[in-house]
Amino acid sequence: MKKQITLYIGLLLATLPAMAQMLTLDDCRGHALKAASTQAGDELRRAAGYNRQAALAAMFPKITANAAYTWNSQHAVLLPNQMDFSFGTATVGKDGSASFQWSEGSAMNQLAQQAQQIPEVGKQVLALQNESGQMLADAYQQLYQALDIDMTHLFVGQVGITQPIYVGGRLRELYRIAKATEETVNIEADSKRDDIIVSVDEAYWRVISVEKKLELATKYYNLLVTLEDNVTTLVEEGMATQSDLLKVKQKRGEAELKKLQAENGLVLSKMALCQICGLPLNQDVVLDDSHIGEVVLHDTISDYSSIIDSRSEIKMLEQAQKIAESNAKIMAAGMQPNIVASANYIYTNPNVENGFSNDWKGHGFFSAGVVVNVPIAHADDILRLKAAKHQARAVALKKEDAREMLELQITQANQKVLEANQKVVMTELGVKNAEEVLRFADESFKAGMATATDLMQAQTAWLSASSDKIDADVEAQVCETYFKKYTSTLRY
Repeated sequence: MKKQITLYIGLLLATLPAMAQMLTLDDCRGHALKAASTQAGDELRRAAGYNRQAALAAMFPKITANAAYTWNSQHAVLLPNQMDFSFGTATVGKDGSASFQWSEGSAMNQLAQQAQQIPEVGKQVLALQNESGQMLADAYQQLYQALDIDMTHLFVGQVGITQPIYVGGRLRELYRIAKATEETVNIEADSKRDDIIVSVDEAYWRVISVEKKLELATKYYNLLVTLEDNVTTLVEEGMATQSDLLKVKQKRGEAELKKLQAENGLVLSKMALCQICGLPLNQDVVLDDSHIGEVVLHDTISDYSSIIDSRSEIKMLEQAQKIAESNAKIMAAGMQPNIVASANYIYTNPNVENGFSNDWKGHGFFSAGVVVNVPIAHADDILRLKAAKHQARAVALKKEDAREMLELQITQANQKVLEANQKVVMTELGVKNAEEVLRFADESFKAGMATATDLMQAQTAWLSASSDKIDADVEAQVCETYFKKYTSTLRY
């Protein structure tokens, strides 16, 4: 039973609306900025930072290491297994044995033929021929074996360092491009921040506007309820007609509808504000409206250049211009000589030092040098350079056009602020006048000197004037926000 009660209470609490939360305009801005802080944006900023660091690191020495291993099924022999000489042919068999065959025209072969006429000398010459042939066979066998390289296991290792000495300024410009790109990402983040604040301000003042109009609609409805009661009494006393009562009832019904519409509008506008701020949609909020109705007058703007220079649009175009100019310089660097120094340590097995014995003995060797690359024919680079220069000029012209548009935008925003503040003053006078007319009409109606229709007309005029005052107050606040955005003075 206790568990059931606990569960019931939990479900009941879950269905209740969230407690009202007091929020100022700065509170809403803070919630919205925190909610809009996405991982994607953070990752883009990190990526831009790493790209800038990578461009800087490219100017410093680069160390590389390579290793390779190869297995081969056969040895590498630099001599054929049979070599012909003018005096004979040396042959090395598959089993490794060697032989030598004297050519018929050789001096040794002719001497042996002549010596056969003298048996004793012939035997000596034949023995000498065989001995000499065997010596030549052995010598070729030794040479053949010496040039037989064991390539079964081949290993090559290398550690090297390279340092660009002169590449026409290409690395420097790549670094500038990476730096400008990082700056662009940060500027875009600041611009999105201002857009978020503007969205919050519009939603914030929309809620206050609807709240004020709901209060106004409630007062208007209560006035008509009172009037309906009074006219009902007059009808009963025969001092008013049923038609007069029906007119009041119709107006009261219209006022009730306006009140309902304002209530629904308030719910939706609060939900929209909570959505922007990253709060639960059912979160009830109470907003600070102490600044509504304030008149803020700005000094006349005399120097637009400093304001325009601080605009994100100009800053982004400046970075784009830097990137375009650096691209042009990179194109020009492609037509400049490139000088790169390098040093390497190389180890191979088998190698000369170990006699190609594949016994992993011996040592590697160092090498160092400078490579100079001088482009000769570069028609394509020339065309790319021209294209890059035109691109840079196009960005510069676009920036000048943007400056003119921004000056016009700032001027319009300043004028709207002045107009909105003037409207606040005028609508305040209109409300005071409507209130006075309503007071006089109410007194006249009570004294029997005015009809219910006259009083309802005064009430409607008061409602319209008061609604205009609310719109003017909210418009002044929103115009102030836009003015601060356009003048780069929006602070939080």
